[in-house]
Amino acid sequence: MRVLSGIQPTGRPHWGNYFGAITQYIALQDAEQAFYFIANLHALTTVRDKELLAQYTLDSAIDLLALGLDPDQAVLFVQSDVPEVSELCWLLLTGTPMGLLERCHAYKDKKAKGLSSGAGLFTYPVLQAADILAYDSDTVPVGEDQVQHIEVCRDIAGSFNHQFGEVFVLPKSKVLDSSARVPGTDGEKMSKSYDNTLAVFEESKAQKKQIMRIATDSRPMDQPKDPDEDILYQLYSLVASEAEREEMATMYRQGGFGYGDVKKSLAAAAEAFFAEARAQRDDWASRPEDVREILNTGAAFARKKAGEVLRRAQEACGLKGY
Repeated sequence: MRVLSGIQPTGRPHWGNYFGAITQYIALQDAEQAFYFIANLHALTTVRDKELLAQYTLDSAIDLLALGLDPDQAVLFVQSDVPEVSELCWLLLTGTPMGLLERCHAYKDKKAKGLSSGAGLFTYPVLQAADILAYDSDTVPVGEDQVQHIEVCRDIAGSFNHQFGEVFVLPKSKVLDSSARVPGTDGEKMSKSYDNTLAVFEESKAQKKQIMRIATDSRPMDQPKDPDEDILYQLYSLVASEAEREEMATMYRQGGFGYGDVKKSLAAAAEAFFAEARAQRDDWASRPEDVREILNTGAAFARKKAGEVLRRAQEACGLKGY
């Protein structure tokens, strides 16, 4: 099995990113081979400040390393350091129907809202397909809302194969565990778009203040409550031990507690849960040259594989061998 996943460098990871995706990506790094890249070319559709994009890119690599990505097990690199992918994207674009791209969610949703969008957003799925196909990836972990992108990739690759022969491996999606959905501080799905996130690497005092500001209902303290319907308990369940979760759930069902106590327990559990990752991040951040070396080594390995696939595609469609 060859796994591939990309992380957009558009800001610091929050609990939704971590529990909903990153932990599951990292769990797959002991596959036969795993490629993880910082998708800075994709980020250009939203981040238009060069210093910010450069910093986000390095920060994303540091974050992944701190959260458990092992460069001895997985290939970690920056998307733009593998130019073969951009060239492969053009080969795929030449045969991709406009109608297929017009039906893709990101472009369709933005158009429906009357928002302007560039050609980068419109052709985003083709670059994403090139990302996947360049490494002969057969497994791509995605959320349920991203399955369409893998189907588009299969359609594009299948069309190319039909026209020029069996060039590309057709990937399959591995849908991430939907139970890992993380509620935001307002009860909606945690998302930067909703400004309702808790950052993984937030300083403890600042995060405690955020947690203490989470709105709760006005039910009396002595009234029993269903823990599974409460945002605080759902968040607490992510960072507490099994015994702590059971104890908290029992307290909810019995009643006679204040939400302030739950918030304090949540803040303390979060601080303990992320303590090692935060310490690891401080260590990696103090050694940026080591991080860059890991990225350069990963890019060299990725370029070798992407180069093989690109040459295969070039020969198939007549760009080589004349």
